[in-house]
Amino acid sequence: MACALWFTGLPASGKSTLARLVAQALLARGERVEVLDGDDIRRHLSHGLGFSRADREENLRRIAFVADLLSRNGVHAITAAISPFRAVRDEVRLRLGARFVEVYLNAPVEVCAKRDPKGLYARAFSGEIQNFTGVSDPYEPPLHPELTLHTAIESPQQSAARVLGYVDELGSKRPSRSRPASGMPR
Repeated sequence: MACALWFTGLPASGKSTLARLVAQALLARGERVEVLDGDDIRRHLSHGLGFSRADREENLRRIAFVADLLSRNGVHAITAAISPFRAVRDEVRLRLGARFVEVYLNAPVEVCAKRDPKGLYARAFSGEIQNFTGVSDPYEPPLHPELTLHTAIESPQQSAARVLGYVDELGSKRPSRSRPASGMPR
C-alpha cells in the first residue's frame, strides 16, 4: 500500500531536498511516487492564498486532498510543506489514516537560516517579511511523529535512508489490498 509521507519542519530544514532524494529512490525501485512541494502547490493549486493562518490551513487541506487521492490509488505522495500547525496535521492524519506518515525534520532555526537558499530568514529577521514561520509566526513541532530526522547533523542521504527504511518496514506490515478504496471490484 502506498503512503503519504508528510514532511514537516521549519523553512530550509531540508524538506524539498529530502523529498527529491526519497522520490528518486522509490522511482528507481519501480514504485509510483509524486512529490507535492509546498512552493509548487502554492503556484499551481493554491494560487491566491496568502499567509494568514486560515490561508495556510486551507493550503494544507488542499495538499491533503491530493495526497489522499494519490496514496489511496497506489502512488506514494511525498509532501514537502512547512505545515506549521499541529491541529491541521492532526486533521490530515485523520483523513489519511494508516497511510499518513508524519516525518519531522528537526533543525534549529539558526541552522535553517544559515542554509536558506532564498535569503528569506534575513528578510524576516529584519522585519521585511511578516508572518514568517519560525521567526514571527509559530511552528508547532509534532508531538508523536512516526519519524524525527535531525537534519542539522544527518546528511540528506542518511535521512533519506531512514525514511526508506521506514517505508520498507510499513510495506512488510501492511497487507496489500485486494480491491480499491472505493469498495468497487477491479
